[in-house]
Parts: sequence; C-alpha cells; structure tokens
Amino acid sequence: MAQSAFEDIADTFEFLEDWEDRYRHVIDLGKAMPPLDENQKLPATKVEGCASQVWLVPEIEGEGSSAVFRFQGESDAMIVRGLIAVLHALYDGLTMAEVLAVDASAELARLELNDHLSAQRSNGLKAMVQRIRDIARAAAKT
Repeated sequence: MAQSAFEDIADTFEFLEDWEDRYRHVIDLGKAMPPLDENQKLPATKVEGCASQVWLVPEIEGEGSSAVFRFQGESDAMIVRGLIAVLHALYDGLTMAEVLAVDASAELARLELNDHLSAQRSNGLKAMVQRIRDIARAAAKT
C-alpha cells in the first residue's frame, strides 16, 4: 500500500545499515522539505503530544472519501522535521479512503524507527499519524 516515495526510503534504509547514517538520511529528508509560512503556524495546525513544536497543514483536493490528501509540515527539531518527511512520503497524494487504510504502524515498523527513537519521539510520531488520520476521517465524511 505504501507510496513509491516511501518505498524509496525503505530501500535506502535497507542499504544504510548503520543507524547514524539512517538518522542523517531522515534529517536530510527533512531539510529538503519547504518551510511553512509563519502564518501557517497556528494553534489549529499544531500537533499536540509532540515534545517538539510540530505543525501539519492539510491541503485537501476534492470532497468525500475520494478527495486527495496533501499536506505540508514543519518542526523546530531536525529529526522531527525528517519524520514529517517520512510521513509525507507515506501519505501525500492518497485519497482519504487510502489514508485511512494505511497501516502506519506496520509501514513504519519496516523502517525500525520505533526501535531507535526515544519514547518522546515515538509518541510524537504517533500523534502526527493520529492527526493525519483524524483529518482524513473528517474530510471523508464531507
């Protein structure tokens, strides 16, 4: 079910056996993401449950379960910004129905992230996934 961009990350992770290299790769993915405009960093776009400051800004194209989910995101922590990039690769461009069908835990487990992230980072990642799912669930009902 994963997008080709996510498959590329998974393939790179298989190639990079050292976790420091994997962390650097995640950080580089985050650096490549465009920053949000300051006017997008609002309480409504902030993700609660993250140790770092995190904003996810949805861009929904269409209506109902066939609407396409796109989003932008940013964090004040480089590793978290990279995790946003990983989620972007996993979800961006899917329909709302597809977003809700993604087993994020299983897909992210392929990267072994939970084994190498702190408890706070893991909780923040779960909070970001939950926010994406909540957005998709609400948009699918319209």
